[in-house]
Amino acid sequence: MTRTTIDKVLRQAVRQCGKTPYRVAKDAGLEPDVVTRFLHGRDIRISTAAKICLALDLELTKRK
Repeated sequence: MTRTTIDKVLRQAVRQCGKTPYRVAKDAGLEPDVVTRFLHGRDIRISTAAKICLALDLELTKRK
């Protein structure tokens, strides 16, 4: 079984959403450098990930 981490999925979603990292950050209420650093491999808090998900119209759910 291949496990995919939330950071990998979220990075892919940001890159494929059709928005610039700057626009994702602004839509999420974050500083642009937060999203840029995340895309370059830095970790983020779950609350920050949740804001990015909302900006991309994604939902964080608990795995069954």
